[in-house]
Amino acid sequence: MQNLNIEKLNILILLSGLVNSSLEIAEIRKRAVDAALKLLNAEAGSILMVDAQTGELYFDTALGDRGTEIKTIRLKKGQGIAGWVLENKKPQIINDVQSDKRFFRQSDNKTGFTTRNMICVPLLTKHKVLGALQVINKLDGVFTSEDLELLSALANQVAIAIENALLYEELRETFYSIIYTLTEAVEKRDLSTAGHTKRVTKYCMAIGKELSLSGKDTINLKLASLLHDIGKIAMTDEILNKSKRLNYHEQHIMNMHPLYGAEILGHIKSLKDIIPAVKHHHELFNGSGYPDHLQGDEIPFYARIVSVADSFDTMVCTQQYSQEDALKEIREKMWIEYDGEVAKAFLNAYNKIQEQERIIK
Repeated sequence: MQNLNIEKLNILILLSGLVNSSLEIAEIRKRAVDAALKLLNAEAGSILMVDAQTGELYFDTALGDRGTEIKTIRLKKGQGIAGWVLENKKPQIINDVQSDKRFFRQSDNKTGFTTRNMICVPLLTKHKVLGALQVINKLDGVFTSEDLELLSALANQVAIAIENALLYEELRETFYSIIYTLTEAVEKRDLSTAGHTKRVTKYCMAIGKELSLSGKDTINLKLASLLHDIGKIAMTDEILNKSKRLNYHEQHIMNMHPLYGAEILGHIKSLKDIIPAVKHHHELFNGSGYPDHLQGDEIPFYARIVSVADSFDTMVCTQQYSQEDALKEIREKMWIEYDGEVAKAFLNAYNKIQEQERIIK
């Protein structure tokens, strides 16, 4: 990079850091194209990704005029300038695109956009070809070898960021698969509450939306709701599935499941933020709950949300209450057994869920 001036290098470093500051694939790709346009002062840009099944190229991210329309176009393997770049793993500067035989002119025909010049570079890692990054129509002249060097350097950072994000996504999917497997194991033992965890999670997510929770809080709440009953895995079948009312001793054992859940999850460092919700989801706002008789704001925030969702579904799925009576119970006990703001959010969310289900039917 001896030929690059200091100002451009500083911009490249700044933009590369921005691209690498996220693990969300869609956000990385959008930042990458935006960075490329700023770096090269160009009109439009896009990332084309390789379809693993067909080998075709599709416009995953496109910014600039006609970006939405171009995302509907797919190129066959090796087709277009991007296809050539990926097959040969060589970047290209084309300052007269319309006369280049490789140019896939149907894209201009479909969108009404006119491509004058282009730089296209491959997104490569040590392991595979991910796609191509292309920048179109320099706003102040033609693309230069310095532009190509800058975009190639940025593409290297983008490829690493995308590969890291893909690995993170794979690990996250594996993590959630394990979580779902654990919750299913509990529900297969507790025959009276089939589908309970799934419904509680749905209600919690709806409450979180009503409360405008942040992305991190939403993820934590989802995990807390999925795992809130994990401690029941330590309960005996005789207690879990007893058809008659539990006696005092049995109820005492059942009431231990939040503590068992917290103990089980305590071995997983990445779940430390949700353990208080699992431990305290049976606490009640007036202090009459368990295991520690916490009151009001002493009860962890996620636990207050899970408490409302769990209570409502338990009332309905055990056939103790109709849906209307269970809603009435939540309404009447807000600020007594349930956090009033959370209860209000649940009631609003539940009405929206019911309306959506009516529309679908």
